[in-house]
Parts: sequence; structure tokens; C-alpha cells
Amino acid sequence: MKNFDEWNKRKKEIDFKQKTILPKKREVWWISVGLNIGAEEDGKNNEFERPVLVIKTFNRQCFLGIPITSADKNNKKYYFPINHNKNEYFLILSQIRLFSTKRLSRKIYDIESDVFKKIKDELRSTIGL
Repeated sequence: MKNFDEWNKRKKEIDFKQKTILPKKREVWWISVGLNIGAEEDGKNNEFERPVLVIKTFNRQCFLGIPITSADKNNKKYYFPINHNKNEYFLILSQIRLFSTKRLSRKIYDIESDVFKKIKDELRSTIGL
């Protein structure tokens, strides 16, 4: 059973934050994605966090990002494999969305430029851009 009440408390704290961070494309951040509905990817731990790749920053308030999972999704449609520190992870292309910069917790690393280009190409192909 999901603890939506606990997430709601945390969400209020996040919304109250005054300081915002300006993420840059290609950065991977831990962000508080929260508890979500149905097949939408949830965050983990008491901060309800998940790693997210920044695709595009629009302004100091919001950015377009793709959640990342460590669950093995090889050969599955809408999942793009990436490697970091000799581990394989998967971008969940079908769950690209707008995020508030208030959700950002801490930067993890930058995706290499050539890998980022492949991700954008795959994203265009996947969602028909």
C-alpha cells in the first residue's frame, strides 16, 4: 500500500522551498518524483527520489526530464540503456515529463555528449518527433 499521506507531507515541504537550482541538459539528478498513480514511476526512500536525466531546461522553475530505473529492461520498448560506473540503467522514455526545479536534490553525474545525442535520437523516434 502506497503511503500517499507521507508523500503529501514531503510534497508540501518541497513546494515551500525558495531556492531553486538551474540544471543543465545531460545532467543526471536525484529528484523527488513522489508517489504516483498506476504505472507511473515512483520515487524511493523517505525523499521519494529517483534519478532523472535533464533533457531541456526551460527556466529556473522547470525542466524536461526522463526518469531512470535500475530494473533490467533490455529489449523492451520505451527503455533506453545507459551505463554509469560499470552498471547498466534504463531511461524510461515513455515517462518523459516536466519537473519543477524545486524537486532537485543532488547532482549525480553528466551523460557523455555522444550518448546524449543517441538518447535524443531515440526519443524522437519513440515519440514521433
